[in-house]
Amino acid sequence: MDSSEIIPKVVRKGISNLLVQDKRLDGRGLTEYRPIKVETGIIDKAAGSALVSLGKTKVLVGVKVETGEPFSDSPDEGALTVNAELLPLASPVFEPGPPDENSIELARIVDRGVRESKAVDLKELCIVHGKKVFVVYIDIYILDHDGNLIDASAIASIAALINSKMSNYTVKKDGELEYTSGTRALPLQNYPIAVTMAKIDGKFIVDPSLEEEKLIDARLTIALDQDGNICAMQKGGIGTFSTADVLEATKIAREKSGELRKIVLGK
Repeated sequence: MDSSEIIPKVVRKGISNLLVQDKRLDGRGLTEYRPIKVETGIIDKAAGSALVSLGKTKVLVGVKVETGEPFSDSPDEGALTVNAELLPLASPVFEPGPPDENSIELARIVDRGVRESKAVDLKELCIVHGKKVFVVYIDIYILDHDGNLIDASAIASIAALINSKMSNYTVKKDGELEYTSGTRALPLQNYPIAVTMAKIDGKFIVDPSLEEEKLIDARLTIALDQDGNICAMQKGGIGTFSTADVLEATKIAREKSGELRKIVLGK
């Protein structure tokens, strides 16, 4: 995400000089992710949760499931909503208060990947047609910002959804729910993965660190479903991408998404 911090000239020069050699400041290759750790079941009171560490970036996601009314244009489907909070403790540039443009953008990118891949079978969350449905809330909390909040948040979100459980229930004749013993998993049918690439001095890199993010000309996030189909795409930054750039980025994203999905699914 964007940062108002200014990167020292010596670091800027070092990053640029290394990219010419297809190298990076932290020793990674251009298409190499930092170490990823996924922990689930972190929040006892949540339906599901996950803590993802991507290098030094840490993101916590909690999932809550409640009953509510369906949207008028989808009376036979449950609802899904994503919120993101950039906690002030995570970065000196994060301030307390209402969501800013960065947190709104982050939530929308994660939401789009989950929604457009149809990761959650929303029809299975309908209780009474046009009247009552289950609403799935995905709440993202940035605990430590060291770059690439998008991918860390997207990984944590799908991991938390996989970890989520609902109480067993039956629907009575009056439309009310009667909860029974035991739990059931959320009705998941896809596992989207977002891959973010940054363009710096004409070079593509994946998983940009915080220092690299301060130098990017443009950013492109591509979310792919479990079959490798693109389900969402989001550009950031003032730079541009040619058709050849987008094709190259798609090729990289398709390869890296498969690797990340194996980590999320524990394969």
